[in-house]
Amino acid sequence: MTNNSFLEGLFGLNGQTAVVIGGTGVLGGAICEGLAKAGASVVVSGRSEERGQQRVSGIVSAGGKAIFAPVDVAQSSSLEALKSRSLEVGAGTVEILVNCAGVNSATPYEEIKEEEWDRVVDGNLKATHLACQAFAPMMSEQANGGSILNIGSVTAHLPLSKVYAYSASKAAVVNLTQNLAREFAKKNVRLNTLCPGFFPAEQNRKILTAERVENIMSQTPMARFGETDELIGAVLLLCSRNAGGFITGASYYVDGGFTAMRF
Repeated sequence: MTNNSFLEGLFGLNGQTAVVIGGTGVLGGAICEGLAKAGASVVVSGRSEERGQQRVSGIVSAGGKAIFAPVDVAQSSSLEALKSRSLEVGAGTVEILVNCAGVNSATPYEEIKEEEWDRVVDGNLKATHLACQAFAPMMSEQANGGSILNIGSVTAHLPLSKVYAYSASKAAVVNLTQNLAREFAKKNVRLNTLCPGFFPAEQNRKILTAERVENIMSQTPMARFGETDELIGAVLLLCSRNAGGFITGASYYVDGGFTAMRF
């Protein structure tokens, strides 16, 4: 017989505020919904107010709590404004931050222009850095600390053809997360990286040609793409102060076995 109170104690997020940067996207949106179902008050953050409000409406209609707050991840002032708005949502604290904004590019290496390289690296690495810098020190001053989950990729460890800047930036996100995990471990703030495998989303649809899909499936033991809901269990584990209280600096794969084919 399932002990719901036991599971609630491990994974429940009642009374906590979770900020999801990139919550207007496919993966970020699913993460917003999962955190809300676990009881968190969710700040759905991104550039598109229309998509953000749609996500909020869906969460609220399902009985959850959510608001939309805009952000420009490349601007520290915008992230500071997001932090201030997020502190108003709960009891003046933010317990969870998920950095899910991402940028990709499929330009052949010889043709990548400097501005395109910078756009991808800034959108993945600099944005993660600025958000951590805005939220981690504040979390360290809270009685219950906090948890930051940065979204990496299997390409951070296994460079994937045709996404050079993306792979490099995600590898740097993993390294940054490990460094910050060491820095904030004694300050009651945990930082981990969730590394998804292949989940069709807006940023990678343009590179998922039939030939590429066939190659990916041949290297994925489960021989299918991931469903967005299949990220939620890992998110709750890594974000929960009870279930994941001794997990920091980790890179957690949800990839259908893709990395097992290479290690």
